[in-house]
Amino acid sequence: MPKAKITRDMVIEAAFAVARTAGVELVNARTVAQELGCSTQPVMYHFATIEALKRAVYAKADRYHSDYLMKTEDVPLGIGLNYIRFAIEEPHLFRFLFQSGFAVEGSLPEMLDSAELTPILSAMQGALGMSAAQTKHIFLTVALFTHGYASIIANNGLEYNEASAAKHLEQVWRGAVLCAREDAE
Repeated sequence: MPKAKITRDMVIEAAFAVARTAGVELVNARTVAQELGCSTQPVMYHFATIEALKRAVYAKADRYHSDYLMKTEDVPLGIGLNYIRFAIEEPHLFRFLFQSGFAVEGSLPEMLDSAELTPILSAMQGALGMSAAQTKHIFLTVALFTHGYASIIANNGLEYNEASAAKHLEQVWRGAVLCAREDAE
């Protein structure tokens, strides 16, 4: 009976599943092979190093996170709440994306100019009716608050309350938008 061919995408999917359920620390040839139901040979065939595999998984997780954020009708507030929900629902992926050192961007300013953030900033800009520069400034202000909130929750330092989070986030949004408008005058 012919063996099923294990593709590069299958290896990434399996490693993503391991990272999502157990954490990126447990992504290795053995755990990925177990997830696939094969030997470690196909894993190492497609990825010379586990570091390279983790980078590919990071890119997949980043796309998954961006899609997750955009599932909202209320663009400014909904994106922030989705960011916080992501930390609750996907704590291993949240830590991998934002607390593992795997980010492609070396700094927050680099992240603001990244292609991955463009759809989110464009949606926000349209919802806010502000310039690209104002939108980036507002995003930065809100992102710093939201990331802190989500990080505390992802690391079990705060119990999530949707109404409270929404109220805090709305206050930050209103303040950031007000400041951006005042700065434009």
